[in-house]
Amino acid sequence: MSGETGLRERKKQRMYQNVSETAIELFLRRGFDQVSVAEVAEAAEISKPTLFRYFPAKEDLALYRFADHEDEAARVVTGREAHQSPLGALHEHFVTGLRRRDPVTGLNDDHDVLGFHDLLYGTPSLVARLHGYQHRSEEALARALAEAGPGGLEARLAAGQIITVQRILAEDNWHRIHAGSNATRLLGSAVRAANSAYGQLRDGLRPYA
Repeated sequence: MSGETGLRERKKQRMYQNVSETAIELFLRRGFDQVSVAEVAEAAEISKPTLFRYFPAKEDLALYRFADHEDEAARVVTGREAHQSPLGALHEHFVTGLRRRDPVTGLNDDHDVLGFHDLLYGTPSLVARLHGYQHRSEEALARALAEAGPGGLEARLAAGQIITVQRILAEDNWHRIHAGSNATRLLGSAVRAANSAYGQLRDGLRPYA
């Protein structure tokens, strides 16, 4: 039975991936507001009701790319090495992401990634929907921090600050690349900015540092 469950789950994930990528391709080519859900369903060769079972809102079609990142910060904290502090693990993870040009850090000048970021940050409804993803990231991180240090409001405040810092760093990297710079040239300054930002967090979040 577990094998059948695993197969169903893999098929479900492939469906999410295929429909989302089909939608993003249409959005990039024609613009988010110019593409209807019905057109996405037709291109993905599924019915509109089936599409809505997987993606309750049109914005979710584009933001599915962030699904794996929603609890990423929490996973970094819970999976850190024994010698690492929660904040130290998050700092190291972000800098590692910069060095491997992880798109979530904003330091990526691949044509397709830039196109997706332009779509995301240039579409108000997608930006608004992204805030919901970030809120759930904060909640997951707060739960992970509560297991490593003070819980309650203190953990929630810490999680909000950390997720906000990561977002601002990523947006700054994207803005600079959007203005014409490239990821290789920006790496050094992006790492220095991350080190500075996490240094500020470390000074203010000593229970998790």
